[in-house]
Formats: sequence, C-alpha cells, structure tokens
Amino acid sequence: MAISDKVLTVEDVHVEFSSPGGMIRALDGVSLEVNRGEILAVVGESGCGKTTLARAVLGLQPMTAGHISLLGHEVKGISHNQAQNVGIVWQDPYASLDPRWRVEKSVVEPLRVLGRKGDPKEIFETVGLDPTLSSRYPHQLSGGQRQRVAIGRALSTRPPLVICDEPTAALDLSIRAQILNLLKDIQQSLHCSFLYISHDLMTVRFLADRIAVMYLGRIVEEGPTEVVFTQPRHPYTKALLESAPTLERLLHLPDPPVGEIPDPRTHFVGCRYEGRCPNSTTICRDVDPPRTQEESRRFYCHNPAGTAVHTLEVAGVSE
Repeated sequence: MAISDKVLTVEDVHVEFSSPGGMIRALDGVSLEVNRGEILAVVGESGCGKTTLARAVLGLQPMTAGHISLLGHEVKGISHNQAQNVGIVWQDPYASLDPRWRVEKSVVEPLRVLGRKGDPKEIFETVGLDPTLSSRYPHQLSGGQRQRVAIGRALSTRPPLVICDEPTAALDLSIRAQILNLLKDIQQSLHCSFLYISHDLMTVRFLADRIAVMYLGRIVEEGPTEVVFTQPRHPYTKALLESAPTLERLLHLPDPPVGEIPDPRTHFVGCRYEGRCPNSTTICRDVDPPRTQEESRRFYCHNPAGTAVHTLEVAGVSE
C-alpha cells in the first residue's frame, strides 16, 4: 500500500472554553490537511484560534468534537511517541528553554524522552550554530541563537511535522530573515512538513506553499499562497492583505475596517464576518456560507471578492 501524502489531517475540530457570559468557540469546525514536505501557514488576527489549533494538534488541548490524525494515527491527548512525530517551536525561545539547563541538554531532551541518544553538536550544525555554543545557558545566547536552539530541539527526532507558532515575532528584522531562510533550507534538506502559524503576511508569502486564513475560530479561505495573495476571494482575506505594509503604501495607513470584532461568545447563524464585510447582504446574516471549491482553493462566502490586490513586497527577506 502506498504511503499517504497526508502528514496531518484535521477534521471538523471544535474547541470551547467556558466563560461567565457563555461558551467561547475557539475552534468552530476547523478542517485542514498538511501534505508531506510542504509548509502550510495559518494566518489571522490575534484571538482567531491559531495557537489553540497548534495545541490541539500537539494533544495539549482537549477537543469538544472532531478528529485529528497524525501519520494516520488519531491524536488523543499526549502520547509517548508524540515527540517522534511532531516538533514545536514556540514564539519566545527564552520562555520555552529551561534557563537552568545548558542548551546541549535542551536540544537532546526529546530524544531522551524516547529513550534514544543524540549528538547535540550535530544538531547545532544542522541549524547553523557553532557547536562550541552548546555548553552555554540560554541567557548567554542572543535571541536568534536561542531560536535556532529551539528549532534544533524540535528537529532532534527528525519528526515528519514541525509546528512553528510565531517563531520570528520576538526577533528583529535581520534575524527574522535568517530564521526564515533556515526553515526553508530545513524543509528542502530534511523533507519535513511545517504547520506555520503567524500574523506576519510578508513572511508567510516568502515561506509557505499554501495558506489557510482564520477568522473567529473558522477557516474562511485556503489555497496556494500565490493564488490567495494575488486573488483573494473572501472579503476578510482581502482586508488582511490590504492592511499589510507594502512599498506602494509606505507612510499611508489603511482605512479602518467597518464595524467591530464580534463577541466570541456569540452564537452565529450566518457569516461571522457579516458585520464588518463591505459585501454583506441579507443572506450573509441569515445563512452560514457553504464551501466553494475553485480548483485548488476553497472559501466560505456568499459574495466573494473578485478583484486582485497589490502584490506584497517581501521586505527584509532574501534567498
């Protein structure tokens, strides 16, 4: 039997949190797939559910409904072989590395959990660090060096999937470019897949093969990165792209979006973007938009956008 091309499958996943005013639906029917050797980016505003999705894939976040499978095996909480199948790079390496451990101990920790041994110097070379740094503590390294250590730790078991949750958000622009290039090189050399979570559209365009756009716990559009960036179909995707800085819009702030972000405790009947959407009609308020498939792209909108937006410049990133 042929090996499946799907490394990760997320099917109709729901995650809810109780609050004094009602239930918050952090994930409300999320479905996506990550193929072997590709980078899928998940983008959206803060609070849309991106990190909750990452935690659910890792088995750290209980689901209300739905299924997640990794390499064909269902994810049910934290399992013993989780470190073998998936690695994680968090946003702040200073917070995710144990300050009491030398970094050589940190990078081989996933291997130790699996009862295996590894060479920290070899791991350091994989992520472009001088092996002589392996005996240092996290506070003795720069921010970029710490993030390379965190990436090395995530890759130490050679997992088929690596999750990156805003891995460059805490770094300055020049170091950010180095980390992005490193991830590109790792994808090509190790043929691993990435679930890359970010709100930075310029880095996503440089890095990702496909993109999934989230809004209030739902994926509203998904497809090949260049297709989505140049011809967005969901009005929210279009608004996101138009708000991103480009050389053409230098020193010009975008127009503020119409309306307010809805209360996440709201039980939506129709489209959750209806109150902010310039294309909104009566059906948007009353009917949940069905899935529309256009070749390799899918979106959920009654009145999709049809106009291409300006191309985003990938500032500060070079091959």
